[in-house]
Amino acid sequence: MTTANRYSFRNATLDDLALLKGWQSTPHVREWWDADEPYDADDLADPRVARWIVSFSGQPFAYMQDYTVHGWDDHHFAHLPTGSRGIDQYIGDPERLGLGHGSAFITLRMQAIFDAGAPVIATDPHPKNARAIAVYAKLGFAPSGPPQETQWGVVLPMVAKNVRGA
Repeated sequence: MTTANRYSFRNATLDDLALLKGWQSTPHVREWWDADEPYDADDLADPRVARWIVSFSGQPFAYMQDYTVHGWDDHHFAHLPTGSRGIDQYIGDPERLGLGHGSAFITLRMQAIFDAGAPVIATDPHPKNARAIAVYAKLGFAPSGPPQETQWGVVLPMVAKNVRGA
C-alpha cells in the first residue's frame, strides 16, 4: 500500500461534532482556528462547503474543508474564475504534527479538486502562520495580494492554479 493510499477522506457528520470540538480545543489548533464557534447541523448541511474528516491508516487525525469561493457575496476570493475552490484544514492530533501529513493530504485533496475542474484553489492563512505559508508554497500556492482584514480575520490570500487543466 502506498502512502497516498493510506489517507482517506470522508464527509464530516453530526457524529463527528465531539471529535471536531476536541480537536479545536487543542492549543495548536486554537492558535489559528476560531474554536469558539463549533460546528452544528446547519454548518454540516451548508452546500457551499464540503467538510472532511481525514484519516491515516484508518485513524482520523485531521479536518479539511473546501468551498466555493462564490458562495458569499463579499468573499475575498469572489474575483477568482468560476469553479474556483477555497481550502482550509488543520491536523487535530498533535502527535501527527511535523511528520509531513499536512503536505500529503492537502496534495491529495488538491488533486481531487483540480480533477473535478477547478481552475484555481485558494487559501488564506494568517500572515503570521509561517508553518502553513511554507507548506502552501511547497504545494504550489503563491500570495495573490497583501495581507488583508476579512470577516474571518486577517489573512494572506494565496492561490494555486490548475496547470494540468490549462
